[in-house]
Amino acid sequence: MPDDAALDLCAFVDAAPSAFHACAEAARRLGGGGFVELAEHAAWPTAPGGYFLRRGGSLLAWRHADVAPATGFRVLAAHTDSPNLRVKPQPDLARSGWQQLAVEVYGAPLWNSWLDRDLGLSGQVAVRTPTGVETRLVRVDDPVLRVPQLAIHLDRDSNTSLALNPQQHLTPVWGVGTSPRSFRSWLGELVESSDVLAWTLMTHDLTASRLIGAARDLVAAPRLDNLATCHAGVSALLAAAPPRLTPVLALFDHEEVGSESDRGAQSTLLTSTLERVVLCRGGARDDLFRALAATVVASGDMAHATHPNYPERHDPQHQVAVNGGPVLKTNAKLRYATDPTGAATFRLACDQAGVPLQQFVARNDMPCGSTVGPMTAARTGATTVDFGAPMLSMHSARELCGAKDPAMYAAALTAFLDPA
Repeated sequence: MPDDAALDLCAFVDAAPSAFHACAEAARRLGGGGFVELAEHAAWPTAPGGYFLRRGGSLLAWRHADVAPATGFRVLAAHTDSPNLRVKPQPDLARSGWQQLAVEVYGAPLWNSWLDRDLGLSGQVAVRTPTGVETRLVRVDDPVLRVPQLAIHLDRDSNTSLALNPQQHLTPVWGVGTSPRSFRSWLGELVESSDVLAWTLMTHDLTASRLIGAARDLVAAPRLDNLATCHAGVSALLAAAPPRLTPVLALFDHEEVGSESDRGAQSTLLTSTLERVVLCRGGARDDLFRALAATVVASGDMAHATHPNYPERHDPQHQVAVNGGPVLKTNAKLRYATDPTGAATFRLACDQAGVPLQQFVARNDMPCGSTVGPMTAARTGATTVDFGAPMLSMHSARELCGAKDPAMYAAALTAFLDPA
């Protein structure tokens, strides 16, 4: 039988082609669980309950309980964005009889994985209205774009030395003609506006997420990095019992490009929200600092499973298996923020959930990636642990994880938010 959590992950990913849609899907699920959306510019209620706010492609949610103002937080942090190709402000092109759309590379995608795929568009559009400016979600699931690969007859070395220039070779086609098609006009018809002002629009692969393998024990999907953690975090917050600590879910945009924005992990979004929660409890600024001192942040981002075709790329003492449970990440150069206290806290959560825990350490002769953990630790001063779920093909247009891992992932995060 297919794993229900894996199937639900597929549904979550397919509902979230962009960071904005990921927040919309998280908001829909939280709303169904009784959480109430708050506006940042409004006064917040002091009554206990579940609340969330959105700022662009970021979302923060928490359970506000009747506890002392200085009560610590349990924060689950993840990111909503994934590497992709984004439409430039002046994208209209015509070359060699083809109509094309100029795009910019966002993050660090595996460029070759975007070749010869049917691509849609999604994101946010700003339009002028009689009362000012309005932003609208856009999702186009028709195959309007394609980045065509060069035939092997014209590059006999492509199977051994494929070299792509992102400015020249990643420009998609979307029609035939000697004159450029107006993207702004096309978009205006789509959103029913004659005055499109700006957009953040990105390509997405149109192949649906699904369970694969002879035993259907794998999940093939786009954007598993890091929607798999967003999905597990939403599930955990909804499942956590009425808390003694205050559980918080922080889903940040812009991790793939450094997080330095109004809504990234380097912004004040998390700290200002935590302070307002303390104030709603009747606390003062000193209570905030006391609460932060008692807080643990668990920063979730996907982890590299050991690749069967490239085992030499992994540390031999730290093999990671799909369907093997969550992965604790450590790095001596602090590319991950895990310290012994954070590691112990996450290990206890896995023990409480009854799921195995794996460990990832990069090879000494290879650079290590990073995530929102170190910057969140620096912003809050809270004990922090970095973890993930194992996967292959990270940053590809289509990625791969185990079908048993989503359930174990959510169970561990639920136990972290609601420790025994």
